[in-house]
Amino acid sequence: MYVPTSTPSSDFWGGQRLGANLFAESLVVLDARTGEREWHFQTVHHGLWDYDLTSAPNLMTLEVNGRRIDAVAEVSKQGFTYVFDRVTGEPVWPIEERPVDTETDVPGEVPYPTQPFPTKPPPFSGQGVSLDDANNLTPEIHAMALEHLRTFRLGPLFTPPSLKGTLQRPRVDGGANWGGAALDPATNFLYVRTSEGGTPNQVCAIDPNVLDVDVPYTNNCARGASPGIFQGLEGYVPIERSPLGPIPLIKPPYARLVAIDLNDGDIAWSVPFGEGSRVMRSHPLLRDVDLPDRLGTRG
Repeated sequence: MYVPTSTPSSDFWGGQRLGANLFAESLVVLDARTGEREWHFQTVHHGLWDYDLTSAPNLMTLEVNGRRIDAVAEVSKQGFTYVFDRVTGEPVWPIEERPVDTETDVPGEVPYPTQPFPTKPPPFSGQGVSLDDANNLTPEIHAMALEHLRTFRLGPLFTPPSLKGTLQRPRVDGGANWGGAALDPATNFLYVRTSEGGTPNQVCAIDPNVLDVDVPYTNNCARGASPGIFQGLEGYVPIERSPLGPIPLIKPPYARLVAIDLNDGDIAWSVPFGEGSRVMRSHPLLRDVDLPDRLGTRG
């Protein structure tokens, strides 16, 4: 039985759960006859980004370098595909532990110093945010996007949350998310519909008059991920609005359809998926702009 697991609580502050937090955000394999754990692999150490494994694993038989492998593939929110020998748990292609940014201004937080990066297949989603990612649909939009991006902490994948607000990509509902992947067993192509773009990931001190929870920090902030998802519900603060309104700060596309060739671990093709929201396309800042047919429709 192949069991993907969730982010540990609290999702965005881990001062009460120092260390890697095994078996959170892991693929755990159990023998259904005995209940014994056969093997496991943790895809995120000390999660601070809500990158839980929401997708169902895919099972397939591969032939790699002349070797037949009964495999399992797990696609993720952060845009990675983890592929293992499903019997032994050995990665089909190497997965490297790489140093990541651990600088934090959040009291009590100790981000984990390394994270696992598959060497194959390549990421199927955009990862991390820099000023080069600013939306450039028009010069005016580009200038506004740059100005607002500079108010966030930016950086590569796994940049920790911050008191000022980190702009995280993929989003907390990004990458493959719940939709997962579809396998064509005749070709061993894995098809993934991605959700692109960024999520503000800000943490702040809890107001006990608003939320009664047993941690000192939360992301119930103007730039936190939870208010953006649960906006308007009782107890959640109003979110900070982008000056661009429904136009994302990051350049399109905002969704992709990606084909991953699991025979060799490469991306076979990747195309924008969906025309983009009608609200965005009809925005006054985009009036009379010759937009691409497919900006990608996030969701």
